[in-house]
Amino acid sequence: MRPSGHLLCAALLANAVLFAGCASRPLPAEKEARQQAADVGRTYRPEGGKPALPVLSPESPPADYLRFALLSHPQVEAAYYDWRAAVEAIAPARALPDPQITFQADITDTVMSLMPGLMFDIMAPGKRAAMGREATASSAVAYRTYVTAVIGAAAEVRKAWVELAYLEEALALRRQSAALLEQSLAAAQADYATGRGMGTFEEQTKYLNETGRLKNELAGLAERRTAARARFKSALGLQREDADPAWPTQPFPSAPLPDDETLWRQTLAANPQLAAMRAMVEMTVAQTDVARRARTPDFTAGLMVDLKADPLMFRPTATMTLPIWREKIAGIVASAEARRLAAEARLNAEQLAMATELAQMLFMVREADRMAAYIDDTALPNLDRALASAQAAYQSGMGGFGPLAELRLMQLAMQLERADARREREAALADLSVLVAGDVPAAGLLTAP
Repeated sequence: MRPSGHLLCAALLANAVLFAGCASRPLPAEKEARQQAADVGRTYRPEGGKPALPVLSPESPPADYLRFALLSHPQVEAAYYDWRAAVEAIAPARALPDPQITFQADITDTVMSLMPGLMFDIMAPGKRAAMGREATASSAVAYRTYVTAVIGAAAEVRKAWVELAYLEEALALRRQSAALLEQSLAAAQADYATGRGMGTFEEQTKYLNETGRLKNELAGLAERRTAARARFKSALGLQREDADPAWPTQPFPSAPLPDDETLWRQTLAANPQLAAMRAMVEMTVAQTDVARRARTPDFTAGLMVDLKADPLMFRPTATMTLPIWREKIAGIVASAEARRLAAEARLNAEQLAMATELAQMLFMVREADRMAAYIDDTALPNLDRALASAQAAYQSGMGGFGPLAELRLMQLAMQLERADARREREAALADLSVLVAGDVPAAGLLTAP
């Protein structure tokens, strides 16, 4: 190859590199998406690895358990890397196609011409910008999916915690009931054997049946606790073969509810599903813009050099697409516009569904509050007064142990019902936390919407 040919090829390659660099300038929305991903990554996966996890103990606060789960759960991790992949896909979407090195030769008995060259596909900047906006909107959808995974994982920890706390309380109350039934059975047997008391064979049979039923219930509760612990362990992102975590010993703290209007505003502002659907609307708007730019022609430009010719012969080449099929273009635009309208309709439908869901959750919370208030303010105080009277009668010899035990059993059953009402309330609050994007510690795991 002649020296001038070397220089020409080098110049063409340099121009290609410079042209490609100028054509890859990031969009402002892409810069923002990358910054957001970097902010989250510094907390969630610093230096590409999992950070140090909190050391859990039975007295650890919920924030430690939640942070442990969010940093460990594979569902959250998968959503995070899907989001990072969507962010990284923005640059290829708005970049020019790669330049091509071409080669052509004319050969008869000898090589008549030898023509290397470069070719570029040139797309209008507006079309590439629209494709970049579409990819950016797609990354926003992926981010909202990640946020949904984070909030869902936090809610699952809360639900599993509530179930564990309820079962521990239920087991303690049922053990007390079983012990009381054994005392009642022993008293009835003693009365029946001596003939001095009020114990009868039918009473003994009743106590035996109740004791057997409670033992069966205790076994079921113990099995249910095993399943609840497995659920809690899974919610923390721990595999079956991993060591068991420290089981929390305190109830999950509960806060009073704001008014309905405040909760609804918070749902509209922070709910990740609504935010994802808004991002989908933005994505379909960008898709519509891309579709409208199908009317813009694309170009290809290239240059070949015949290295055998003397003097050098240059062969420039150029092509241009002809978007003349109006029906095709109109169909592309109409399809994109229909997708946009469908996305907007789905967003409105989701808001309707969430309004209903919010009302149902608030009803469940308030129904549980009413039941707990009835038990605390009416049922248990009445039972306490009846127990005091029965205790006095028993101590004075005016009454037997049976009525006293029955009232005590009623009291324990009422306490169990209160625990169940509290469990229902906290489970509804856990679902409510998904709606209003609550229960997420460490702000670095999420960035501002």
